[in-house]
Amino acid sequence: MFERRCPPGGEEAVVVYTTTLRGIRSTYENCNAVRSAIEGAGVRVSERDVSMDMKFREELRRVLGAGDEDVVVVPPRVFVRGRYIGGAAEVLRIHEEGGLAGLLEGLPRGRVGSVCDGCGGARFLPCFGCSGSRKLVVGMRSGASTVVVRCTGCNENGLVLCPICS
Repeated sequence: MFERRCPPGGEEAVVVYTTTLRGIRSTYENCNAVRSAIEGAGVRVSERDVSMDMKFREELRRVLGAGDEDVVVVPPRVFVRGRYIGGAAEVLRIHEEGGLAGLLEGLPRGRVGSVCDGCGGARFLPCFGCSGSRKLVVGMRSGASTVVVRCTGCNENGLVLCPICS
């Protein structure tokens, strides 16, 4: 029924690619509506925010087979048990028809309405190594020249996934 396209770690999970960037209102609202429908079913969601980490955007393009850089993949995109369910229109239609609960049956449960104590629900934190600056200072001994290198512990925004909820 649904095409087999499994994101990493999605064999027995719900993976939702979203954006928290409010640049395009309809996209942002669609992401919130899909997230609410799935979380309302009491299922744990592996949310991958493509606006916060470029690796998630590239991962989504690979999973969907959108190799051409000119092809635009608009979130949200939902995968359940390694199957591609669709975007907002498809998922919300399934939800309205009462079929979403059946698709999610037997998956790990999540706490509805809970907010992470670590990140407050943002799912990302500033890097612990560079404090989000993306730079590390090395070689600061007396008489040695200061060298600044790119931090390898964080993404392009100086962020890391929250170790508590992600």
